[in-house]
Amino acid sequence: MTMKELQTQLFTMLQQREPEIIDIRRHFHEQPELSFHETQTAQYIADFYAGKDCDVQTHIGGGNGLLVDIHGGKKGPVLAIRADFDALPIQEDTGLPFASKTPGVMHACGHDGHTAYMMILADCLIQLKDQLPGTIRVIHQPAEEVPPGGAKGMIEAGCLDGVDHVLGIHVMSLMPLGEVFYHKGSVHTGRATFKVVLQGKGGHGSTPQDANDTIVAASQFVTAVQTIVSRRIDPFDTATVTIGSFDGKGSANVIKDSVTLEGDVRIMKESTRPIVEKEFKQILDGVCKAFGIQYELDYANDYPVCVNDEKTTEMVAQALTEAHIPEIKEIVECGPQTPSEDFAYYAKERPSCFFFVGAHKEGTPAYPHHHPKFYIDEDCLLIAAKSMGAAVLHYLSEGVQS
Repeated sequence: MTMKELQTQLFTMLQQREPEIIDIRRHFHEQPELSFHETQTAQYIADFYAGKDCDVQTHIGGGNGLLVDIHGGKKGPVLAIRADFDALPIQEDTGLPFASKTPGVMHACGHDGHTAYMMILADCLIQLKDQLPGTIRVIHQPAEEVPPGGAKGMIEAGCLDGVDHVLGIHVMSLMPLGEVFYHKGSVHTGRATFKVVLQGKGGHGSTPQDANDTIVAASQFVTAVQTIVSRRIDPFDTATVTIGSFDGKGSANVIKDSVTLEGDVRIMKESTRPIVEKEFKQILDGVCKAFGIQYELDYANDYPVCVNDEKTTEMVAQALTEAHIPEIKEIVECGPQTPSEDFAYYAKERPSCFFFVGAHKEGTPAYPHHHPKFYIDEDCLLIAAKSMGAAVLHYLSEGVQS
């Protein structure tokens, strides 16, 4: 059987099992679990593979990760394909009949869909494995949303041992359904998070001279720290500094003795990271000295910039183009995307490609990821399965051309 005939067979199998993909996705959506606590989700995935002709490892990375190895009938390269499965601490407000049954927890990023399509794709590849050259390693990864990220622990546990390349997909609620997107080079921002506690001297509003006002100091810092991007970063570079939480609540006539700020930093080049951190700390130190207050800082660099390998990404684009998947209307070079993703850890270790499948149906409301009304059109799941399937078969048959 030629690879083209094998692809046709795989696509037929996926088409027939589309209802199963949707059912699994809805199960996960109803039963979401937070990062590093996905025990029931991991068990469901493990039960799915029980008795199938593949090698399964559970509890990878010191937690809930799983590895599924599908050994082809012929020698060849080893390709890892990854899907994440954690949810978010968000109260769902979609009104869906399969909405979350867990108060305050929601699949608001599409990870339920990632895992559902990957499970069925893997099962189909298991059935076709005797005709495949090489090995497919399915990485079912927990805890993408919370630093240090589940990918880091999976890698430390050896999930990339023997692996040549890695592929991943993210469904995107604001990208058009029927379109698949890719970008060579830096595709997702790197990130740092911070928490600052400013400690001054409290007092009464009628006698400000006897206090060191942390509200005023913190406000000065919030304004000053924005000059990092406007005055210290190359205009052709990308960086953001966000103060997402300013906790200074108190009585109207009381001068606060302590304020807590929390936020994050995003960068598109790793060379920008130390510049932002240095300037951030310098401004914080200067403001606090000027106001005569103390501070405690927790500044954590976590997810790296996610860099798509040029040749691997070209392989994916070629595979998608040549597959002629009827559900795909267009394959688009989309440019870099501003969120951060712990897939970046895989891309640091192996040549990788992380690409995107549109999930917004024209004429319907669109909400961003991590929104209480986040929604994906479930037609995107079959597109994701076929897209990844096409990339897998193309890679195993032709590899990445140098």
